[in-house]
Amino acid sequence: MSAEAKVEGLAKELSTYLDTNRINQVRRAYYYAEQAHEGQMRKTGDRYITHPLAVAYILADLRLDHQSLMAAMLHDVIEDTGIPKDALAEQFGDDVAELVDGVSKLTQIEFRTRAEAQAENFQKMTLAMARDIRVILVKLADRLHNMRTLGPMPYEKRQRIATETLDIYAPIANRLGMHSICTELEDLGFTSLYPMRSKYISKAVDKLRGSHREIIEEIRGRLQEKLEERGLPGRILGREKHLNSIYNKMKFKQKSFHEIMDVYAFRIITDTEDDCYRILGAVHSLYKPLPGRFKDYIAMPKANGYQSLHTTLFGMHVNIEIQIRTEEMEHIANNGIAAHWMYKNEPSSVTTANQARVDRWVKGLMEMRERADDSLEFIEHVKVDLFPDEIYVFTPKGKIMELPSGATPVDFAYAIHTDIGNATVACRINRNLGSLSQPLQSGQTVEVITAPGARPNPAWLSFVVTGKARSSIRHVLKNQKRAESLELGKTLLKKSLKGFSARLSEISDAQVQAVVNHNQVNSLDDLISDIGLGNRMAYLVARQLVTGAEGIENAAASRNIQGGDRSPVTISGTEGLLVRFASCCKPIPGDPVVGMMDSGKGMVIHSDTCSRLPEDDEGRARLTHLKWAKDITNEFSVELRVELERQRGVIAEVANAVAMADGNIERINVEDQNAKFGIVSLVVHVSGRRHLARVMRRIRNIRAVTHINRVRH
Repeated sequence: MSAEAKVEGLAKELSTYLDTNRINQVRRAYYYAEQAHEGQMRKTGDRYITHPLAVAYILADLRLDHQSLMAAMLHDVIEDTGIPKDALAEQFGDDVAELVDGVSKLTQIEFRTRAEAQAENFQKMTLAMARDIRVILVKLADRLHNMRTLGPMPYEKRQRIATETLDIYAPIANRLGMHSICTELEDLGFTSLYPMRSKYISKAVDKLRGSHREIIEEIRGRLQEKLEERGLPGRILGREKHLNSIYNKMKFKQKSFHEIMDVYAFRIITDTEDDCYRILGAVHSLYKPLPGRFKDYIAMPKANGYQSLHTTLFGMHVNIEIQIRTEEMEHIANNGIAAHWMYKNEPSSVTTANQARVDRWVKGLMEMRERADDSLEFIEHVKVDLFPDEIYVFTPKGKIMELPSGATPVDFAYAIHTDIGNATVACRINRNLGSLSQPLQSGQTVEVITAPGARPNPAWLSFVVTGKARSSIRHVLKNQKRAESLELGKTLLKKSLKGFSARLSEISDAQVQAVVNHNQVNSLDDLISDIGLGNRMAYLVARQLVTGAEGIENAAASRNIQGGDRSPVTISGTEGLLVRFASCCKPIPGDPVVGMMDSGKGMVIHSDTCSRLPEDDEGRARLTHLKWAKDITNEFSVELRVELERQRGVIAEVANAVAMADGNIERINVEDQNAKFGIVSLVVHVSGRRHLARVMRRIRNIRAVTHINRVRH
């Protein structure tokens, strides 16, 4: 069939849902593209214009609006023929020109295997989607036709395009609820990457289908009879298992081919939501339902808008999977977000909710994009959202929240609002206090408890699964780290300047700028932050500030360390992310302590007798002298070594003695023992040296204890 005949065929199909004026605009876009691509051929040997026309056909099947179809006709014009965007805007209007430009930019994106480039390009794709979701719909149709005609391409290019399709485009189609495009992309990608595996599975499916034809027809007949008997409208379709999904189940779920194929799948399409539930009752009266296999996605739609009733029955010695849905749900299941245009003139609550879901997802992507430090971090956050296996939980007011499988109460809190996530301190699951790290189950009611001034815990990053939670936590911690490094850096710099009898406020702007330039940072704040992080030495920066620009070189080269102020810095134990207590000597309030800077991580506080501290004078001079603040209420860990005579119940006695002295046991271990003696190592929480003395006295008073001492590594 000639391209002209095809365009008339397309116009005829479009007349079922578009008016003549709009069809003529699509036709005009076709003739413009035909002229622009004149003389260009595809690898298949066809004229190039056959490709844009085929893409428009795919979108017409989805009943997309006329602007999307015009963009489909013109989507390669900017890139392949050198016609500028302005010329298209003049001819067809700004909206169409923007769409074509968006699709062209996506076409230039090659998701190479290099993670960096892939992530960078994924960001560009997100931006295009955020401006107009139709850009990605045209791109998906373009990719689908390219996959259908991949054959003549060189092997390397085929592999790259197929991998990219399975990694990026099929998951996006799935996330937008476009089931039919998603499964076709997956199957074409799978066939292209693994031609032999695809051929074997395909042959096995055909063979099995032939031998099972009678049983399939018998089940279909019985279902039909049951519906007629109850006067219920419904057409029954057999459901095909797709090659890619069969392969993935065999590979990842360790199932045999026969286990997967021993299920007979049907879909019943009916008129109303009410009919769906009546049909469910009818099929349950025909065959016994399998417990725990019923899912109601009508009351609780999936995150991509999918709605249906799922049930698995046992009859005729086989499992029968049945999906029950209305015509509208069928359209939405197959076409997802594209169904929005199909029902544009008569929007229903379903399509509106579906549109809102996609908007929410794209808005969430944009938020994550703004927060991410780099594109790699962004794609790491997004991957979770592209491959969700949803669970559904309730808020205390009964609102349904959809979350990916494995989500925790912290993910739930961030899904409600970033500020709620940031202020979370505890949660109730089904009205009982629960752990913030436990994975939630579908059907649970989750209540988040917040506290003003609370901040995210860095440990949350080890268990949250949603991109939003992860990016929000990282964002807050980054800001917190910056604020704390500035504060600590300022304290250390002031202390060093004091040794030179100088103050920061007395140093001229020109002198400050010279030091900033010399250290190759953007501002004094960056320099101070670097001191707080342990990346620069306070005394060197102080010396540079005091001696002026001409003395900078000498100061940097000088090994003679002077100007350190010997007065101690006060610490309270609640400084945050950048002040840590050394795990080797476990200092507690009352111990003489010093601070040692750890590059990039801030200050580590050691007991001043710790064996890990530097021995030489230069190293010692770099340590910061510290003193403890008064009224510290925090608890600190201390390790004790207790030698005792072995007798029944002695460990319980030790634990009881610690409790009597208001101490808390973190860990208790029997290190070494023989018939008569044992050595017990215990880690207890105390508030300071006096409290520790009380705990040790209590333990020493136990008759069986022969010796006790504090352990410092």
